[in-house]
Amino acid sequence: SDLLPTNPLGSVTGSPWFNWIQLALTTPVVLWAGHPLFEKAYSSIQTRHLNMFTLIGLGTSVAFVFSVIATAAPGLFPEAFRMHGGHVGVYFEAAAAIITLVLMGQVLEMKARGQTNAAIKALLKLAPKTARIIRDGGQEEDIPMSDVHSGDKLRVRPGEQIPVDGSVLSGASSIDESMMTGEPIPVEKTKDDKVTAGTTNQTGSLIIQATGVGKETLLAQIVRMVSEAQRSRAPIQKLADSVAAWFVPAVVIASVLTAVAWIVFGPAPAYAYAIVNAVAVLIIACPCALGLATPMSIMVATGRGAQTGILIRNAEALETMEKVDTLVLDKTGTLTEGKPKLVTVYAASGFDEKQILSFASSLEKGSEHPLARAVLEGAKARGITEISDSSDFQSITGKGISGTLSGKKILLGNGKLLEDAGVSTSAFLSMADDLRSKGQTILFLAIDQKAAGFIGVADPVKESSREAIQSLKALGLRIVMVTGDNKITAAAVASEVGIEEVHADILPDDKGSIVKRLQSEGRKVAMAGDGVNDAPALSQADVGIAMGTGTDIAMQSAGITLVKGDLRGILRARNLSHATLGNIRQNLFFAFGYNALGIPIAAGVLYPFLGILLSPMIASAAMSLSSVSVIGNALRLKRANL
Repeated sequence: SDLLPTNPLGSVTGSPWFNWIQLALTTPVVLWAGHPLFEKAYSSIQTRHLNMFTLIGLGTSVAFVFSVIATAAPGLFPEAFRMHGGHVGVYFEAAAAIITLVLMGQVLEMKARGQTNAAIKALLKLAPKTARIIRDGGQEEDIPMSDVHSGDKLRVRPGEQIPVDGSVLSGASSIDESMMTGEPIPVEKTKDDKVTAGTTNQTGSLIIQATGVGKETLLAQIVRMVSEAQRSRAPIQKLADSVAAWFVPAVVIASVLTAVAWIVFGPAPAYAYAIVNAVAVLIIACPCALGLATPMSIMVATGRGAQTGILIRNAEALETMEKVDTLVLDKTGTLTEGKPKLVTVYAASGFDEKQILSFASSLEKGSEHPLARAVLEGAKARGITEISDSSDFQSITGKGISGTLSGKKILLGNGKLLEDAGVSTSAFLSMADDLRSKGQTILFLAIDQKAAGFIGVADPVKESSREAIQSLKALGLRIVMVTGDNKITAAAVASEVGIEEVHADILPDDKGSIVKRLQSEGRKVAMAGDGVNDAPALSQADVGIAMGTGTDIAMQSAGITLVKGDLRGILRARNLSHATLGNIRQNLFFAFGYNALGIPIAAGVLYPFLGILLSPMIASAAMSLSSVSVIGNALRLKRANL
């Protein structure tokens, strides 16, 4: 009995009034401070979703209610409950200490959770509070961000942050985009280049036109995506949930069995020992560490990803990325810059280059395809000013466009478009194939059912693409290129970056079919793309990866977005996934291992051999420390090497 919790105040503790003093001092702690914990415990029993609060509620209730009865009506207890000296032991201090330690643990947990949101807080700080608007008369003034609208002209001086998403109207400068993309090297910006809210203007003065303000900016989208991802649940969380479903009832049974064992086999006072050890089992087995194991790692990982330009839409995408063994890549905007330039203009007999460019640019005026911009800019550079409005404009997915200009029926697109219309391109094929082998995309032009010539557009391969492909292949990934472009052009680009498996002349719907076929082979497929035509395949893939330089619909269809549009981001995303899942497994091991070791000790298995018992207060402290250890391990992801 000398191993039971005792008080060093000696004879004072034996006084009848001393228990009443303890009752008065601990009641506010247990009933007021502990009220939120008891509410959660009651709710868990009501909803039949037993959790850590169920065990805390049971343990402290047993200790406190027993002590209140022992204080108010000690005569109700038989001899088996009485200490040496004949008084009934009370456990007010144990109940109060448990509540205090649990609350302290939750404060530490909230503080740690605040650290996991550091990435979001840092992103929010990037948004300036004011912008310098240029009025129609040329006057400049600083206005609140809430008064800035799309289309406004703004001045950004050296050292200032870009207030909105926009495009450069005049000026040149280098922009620090490191907080958005993870790349430390500043990016040079000149006329017509896009700038992003939150990035920092370094050297020159810029005049920009706002294209996205408030919630429409990329920065706002990033903050929103990171917040949503941190609240999402990874599939591996189901393991913790399924364990918790039977774990709590099992602990309650273990606590009851502990009490029975001490009553039957324990020394006197057997019932006192039974209560203390049963409460210790309930407290030390609280599965709070189990509940934190997955969400804490996900929160830290998504924040870490945002710092390096990897936006995780949901936890499932982050978990699945580790298992991916096949990567399907679009060509334009993914492997290539996505900024094609007009290189070649060829006119058939009876037509001239100026006429070809005039018809092509007039038709492309109604298109939003990346190639349309290349044709329009190329025509402008070559002095083509006669750009008319077409009628009956139609976009034929995966083939090209058609329309009527000056009463003539115009077709502009790939060979399949003209072939379907019954127009022969055989006279151009040899020359077109030669240009395709050099990486050019060929657009044939037909006027009133007659082939008039073609335009060659080149889209340079990103400098980082080959390096990224080789690194991903070194990890054992199967790399597949899928593009709507011609086979010869696709082969030229694939050869340049080191891809052997190529599917060309593919319609948008067929991209999704290729992904589905790979999945039917038992493969985990990631699809990377940047355009509207990639959206079906991005949705079909196990993990969709959108280029941040692409369209909004691609970003909405994808689980992961690479802000910079650099394929090396896929490698970083893979490394982040691997680090996160490893961290979650470590946390689950800590949580399970802690309970597997702690419950037997709390039950008293060491007492017959070493005379060691675990006080409920020590059990409560250990339970809180287990949560802190899991949180600390999750925070290591902030320093993960990607």
